[in-house]
Amino acid sequence: MFSIVKNERVGQRLATTIVALFMLLVAPAALAQTDSVQTTTGEVAEAKVDSALIDSISFDEQAIAAADSLLLMEETPGLHQQLKKKFVEGNPAFMSLVALVLVLGLAFCIERIIYLTLSEINAKKLMADLESKVMDGDVEGAKDICRDTRGPVASICYQGLMRIDEPMEDIERSIVSYGSVQSANMERGCSWITLFIAMAPSLGFLGTVIGMVMAFDQIQTEGDINPTIVAAGMKVALITTIFGIIVALILQVFYNYILSKIEHITSQMEESAISFLDIAMKYKLTRHG
Repeated sequence: MFSIVKNERVGQRLATTIVALFMLLVAPAALAQTDSVQTTTGEVAEAKVDSALIDSISFDEQAIAAADSLLLMEETPGLHQQLKKKFVEGNPAFMSLVALVLVLGLAFCIERIIYLTLSEINAKKLMADLESKVMDGDVEGAKDICRDTRGPVASICYQGLMRIDEPMEDIERSIVSYGSVQSANMERGCSWITLFIAMAPSLGFLGTVIGMVMAFDQIQTEGDINPTIVAAGMKVALITTIFGIIVALILQVFYNYILSKIEHITSQMEESAISFLDIAMKYKLTRHG
């Protein structure tokens, strides 16, 4: 009985010793594993936080860059504002003369372009219709066609039809004379355009001289050659010159376009006059024959 109790006590002590040894060996490893898991979890959380911060910072930088670009676009003046600024810097009183030359020159150019555009017709079709009417003996019908057709070509043909029963010399003289009148009508107003083309750069050069005089007056007033004072006068001089040359170039382009239209209509008139004389000759030969 004593031995059994003694053995049980020894067994309990052994069990207690084994449990203590197990705790000493296993507990540190478990604690280390738990710490590593906690450390890993903390690192992942910190990484997520850092990533979110980086994304927010990059988004803020993009927003700031977009805002800066919008502000830059708002601050950048447009072409109209730049021209207005240069117009004011070039002395508005003097620049108004250059602008007036441009407006008047463009008005004459537009009027001539509209007139010449309306004067252009299909001359070959007109002459074919006139020949058909005249050869059929319907001179009045040919006159109606000319009256209903705009332009100098129809006008000179109408003058020839009015004298178709007269000698060929009289018909030719009438066509040539009225052709000269129509040519003068087409060139009407072109002299004003050439005047404005010459005035624009002349006003620009005049502005250059005025700007130089202003610069020297300011130097005389200050009693010293200051680059700022000289630059102000030179700026006025250069701006007026630039605007004067630009106005002259614009009007010169329109003027050359007008001249090309006049040459085209004049060539149509000459060809139509020759064709009409041939029609008149055929009409006389047919009538006398």
